[in-house]
Order: sequence, then structure tokens, then C-alpha cells
Amino acid sequence: MEIPDVGELFDFPAIWEISIAGINLSINRVVLLLFVTTVITTLLFYAAFRKPRIVPKKFQSVMEALVEFIRNGIAREVIGPDGDKYVPFLTCLFTFIFVLNFFEVAPGVSFPPASRMAVPLALSLIVYVLFNAIGFSKNGFKYLTGILFMPGVPWWLYPLVTPIEFISVFVIRPVSLAVRLFANMMAGHILLAIFFFTTYAIVNPLRPASVLGVIPLALSIVFVAFEVFVGFLQAYIFTILSAVYIGDALHPAH
Repeated sequence: MEIPDVGELFDFPAIWEISIAGINLSINRVVLLLFVTTVITTLLFYAAFRKPRIVPKKFQSVMEALVEFIRNGIAREVIGPDGDKYVPFLTCLFTFIFVLNFFEVAPGVSFPPASRMAVPLALSLIVYVLFNAIGFSKNGFKYLTGILFMPGVPWWLYPLVTPIEFISVFVIRPVSLAVRLFANMMAGHILLAIFFFTTYAIVNPLRPASVLGVIPLALSIVFVAFEVFVGFLQAYIFTILSAVYIGDALHPAH
């Protein structure tokens, strides 16, 4: 079995060629998976809460546990008393990213869309626009002054501190949020591909019942479970950082 070039793991030709006014709007595998993820995320919440029961069934209980986890573990813990109003957004964000990451180990897919920089960058821009909109709508111009002119800082340090704070909040935050998710999912995808190609190279010449053939397969299962955990962890980190940014926008002077 020939091992493909690493670039082939992330390069997908267009499935449907679409061009409008010279703008390439073709649908490739990544775009298709984004559509599928949106549908899955919508169906999960629709199926769970379309007709909620006082005594919930198993699936509704699982989804309610997810909402409570985001509300109590992230929104209220990070944002504070105002966090409840952002629970729907944070819950959808976490679920969407986790489903995206789960495609890495999904049979027949084996590719996390977040390993393409455009995907986490788009998600981080949504968070960026949201927390800035919240900051300006809640605090007005004080949102900007609270960030750029931090309380307790001597006035003579403002020429140094103010540019740093501006770059940190308005430039580095969205970039670092996107790069963190992108880098982890891309690295995980490459490692998973290398591991399975290596496993195939070892197992293929051996008898399936041999001990040497079973061990790599068992390790593959463990590695897949680990990648699912990494996908969950990255969704959690992205969501909790989004909550931190929203909290900072609500209380810029703190």
C-alpha cells in the first residue's frame, strides 16, 4: 500500500463546480462536511427539545446534561450571572465544533474539517464579532477605553501598554483562537493517518489471528478513542475561551 503525500490529506478537489460573477463558490469535501455538521447539530437539538418531557427520555437527558454542563461549567463560572443568556450560543458552538472534530474518526470520512485554517478562522471571527458587539452595546465607548487604558496603570505607561492591549484583544485573540484549533486538529489528523498506515504495513503481511497482528489493531482502537477525547477537549477549550472573551467584553475594566 502506497503512503500518500501529506498534502493529499488536506487537498480535496471540488465536488460541484460553481462560479458566480467570477467568484469560485465550488463545493468540496470540507464545505460539504460543514453543511452536514450544521444539519446534525440542528437535528440533535430539534430531536431533544421539540417536545420536551417533564420526565425526560434518555436522549433528552443527554442533551439536557450537555446544556447544564455548558451553563454551570462555562457560562456561569466564567461570565458570571449574565452568562445564562449566552448558554444557547455556547452550547451550539461546543456541539458544532465537537461534531466537526468527530469526523476525524468517522468511518468513510476520516477527516476533521477544522484542520483547514478557513474553518476555525471563520468560527473565531464569529466569536470576535460577537464579543465586540456585546462590549460596545453593553458599555458603549467605555468598552474601548476600558481595554486600552487599564485602571491602575500609571499614565506614563499608557504609550507602551495601550498598543499591546489593542493588538492583544483585537488582533491576537481571533488569530490565536483559530490557530489553536487548527494546529491541534491538523496534527492529530497527520498522526492518525501515519499511525494507521504504519499499522496496515505491519498487520497486512501477518496472519489476522497472530498476536503481532492483534496488538497494532488494539492500539488503533485506543488511539481512535484518544482522538475523540482530543476533539472534545478542543471543543471545550474553544468554547471556554469564547466565554472568557464575552466576559471580558461585559466587564472590560476588570
